[in-house]
Amino acid sequence: MTGCFKVCRSAMLVWLGLMLLFAASASAGAPRAGDALPAIELEAPTDPGLSAYLGVDAGSHFTIPEIKARVVIVEIFSMYCPYCQKEAPNVNALFDKIQADSKLRPLVKLIGIGAGNSAYEVQVFRDTYKIRFPLFPDGDFSIHKCVGEVRTPFFMAVQLDPQGPPQLVYAAAGALQDVDAFLQKVTAGVIP
Repeated sequence: MTGCFKVCRSAMLVWLGLMLLFAASASAGAPRAGDALPAIELEAPTDPGLSAYLGVDAGSHFTIPEIKARVVIVEIFSMYCPYCQKEAPNVNALFDKIQADSKLRPLVKLIGIGAGNSAYEVQVFRDTYKIRFPLFPDGDFSIHKCVGEVRTPFFMAVQLDPQGPPQLVYAAAGALQDVDAFLQKVTAGVIP
């Protein structure tokens, strides 16, 4: 019996070690708070309201630091991700909270990037979950690769300082949990 226990224990330790190694390698390239913002170029929405929300010209290309805001929250999602689908109402609540606050509304913007999703798939996600903030397709996974092939949903918050480089102040996979606490954390020191 002790021989079987030792074999099972050894197998369990090997399995556990492999799982930890896999988990570490899967998130090794993921951005972290304090890292430089990955270079992400997006095509501005053709919808004039969404372009105006971001402060960019409709149909042009832009980078995240060009968004007219002090904080930009980026969600990497996939329309096929059940966790992203489940998180959509929470992200909508975050957007609504920002829009309802006269101090936050001009200073905090929210965008989503659909990893591996075509423009059609992004539109289906937008329609299904009644998303009112800009969503962008990443059909070829180029942006997803740029941010370390993170699991979805993945949230990044970038503080844009006119005097210095953009500062990644939050980067994590998974649900937002408490929207108020999240918003307070990503706007700390920026919003009076």
